[in-house]
Amino acid sequence: MSTDLPEQESLLDRLQRKRDGRNVDPRLGTLLGEGSQQRVKDPDVAYPVHGLRAHVEPDKHGSPTYHGLPAIKQPVWISTIPTYLFVGGVAGAASLLGFAVDIHGSRSLRRLALRCQQVGTAGDMLSAGLLIADLGRPERFLHMLRVFRPTSPMSVGSWVLALSGGLNTVGLVLGRARGGLGAVGRVSGAAAALLGMPLAGYTAVLLCNSAVPVWQATRRTLPLFFMASASASAGSLLSLLPHSAEEARVLRPYRLAGKVAELACGVAVVRDARRAPVVAKPFSEGTSGALWRTSRACSAAGLVLDALPGRRRWKQVAADTLTTAGAILARFAVFHAGKQSARDPRATFEPQRAGQGAAEVLGHAVASDGKPLKFPLPVLR
Repeated sequence: MSTDLPEQESLLDRLQRKRDGRNVDPRLGTLLGEGSQQRVKDPDVAYPVHGLRAHVEPDKHGSPTYHGLPAIKQPVWISTIPTYLFVGGVAGAASLLGFAVDIHGSRSLRRLALRCQQVGTAGDMLSAGLLIADLGRPERFLHMLRVFRPTSPMSVGSWVLALSGGLNTVGLVLGRARGGLGAVGRVSGAAAALLGMPLAGYTAVLLCNSAVPVWQATRRTLPLFFMASASASAGSLLSLLPHSAEEARVLRPYRLAGKVAELACGVAVVRDARRAPVVAKPFSEGTSGALWRTSRACSAAGLVLDALPGRRRWKQVAADTLTTAGAILARFAVFHAGKQSARDPRATFEPQRAGQGAAEVLGHAVASDGKPLKFPLPVLR
């Protein structure tokens, strides 16, 4: 009596078994998470190919540009992000100024140190709210703090913002107490102040660490511009608040130095962008160009009014208002310049073919003979 035992199926047979034509278990092919609930209501808005092509000028140099279509996606941030760029910068610069005044130790300047800490704490809280408004859900900001990655400007910046807000709050609440609690508050305030300039400048580092041509081209000067603008606007904002004559003698050199540095760094930003003329177009054309020119005019007028002799209150208010308006407009100009630059494919391709862009960042833009690399690509007709 013999029985036929079924042969054991080999691994190769199981892999080659026909299921849905892709050897994929359909039970695992499910969409999960919040992204699975998203639906595209208007395809023309979700994929604005035809609208984008209308904004790109015809190529006069025969450079291949994917038929005028953008090579990268433009940023999807909303207007709360450029507002956050300004508010976070003011908070960081004010915290640093308050720490410097506190170290000075003068009793007559304690009110100014407290006011700086109050502005810094309020700015940190408002910055977190603006960032959460762009993210859409509060828990998404908490998810950004699950890890700390030193090589990621976004990860470092999220921790800088969270720590600055927490330390400033502790310093504001406990800084004037006595004993151990007061010591904890003062140490927390000092630590928050040391995070002030990183908070003011990391946002520019985050922008420059992207594929957007105009942001990447200004990676050396845009962080300096943001920090200088933050100092100028923080000094101007504190000058608009009630202050004594002795406090004015501290605020005036601080804001004047920030205003001069802001104008100088603004010129350097445009100069860096002009290494590739097509990349610098957003600073002179369109919405971003109008915002940039207006911001530079406001900042220059604020500096001139502040530097003129005379201490009339109306002149000081006008100078500080113009400086603050210039700083806000500058953030929106840089924001819209990034969007405009991403829509132009030539701004992506031409710097790369000239040995700039990613090749320059990675240190591969110079050949063995010391000359810049060129990447001439033939145009197929």
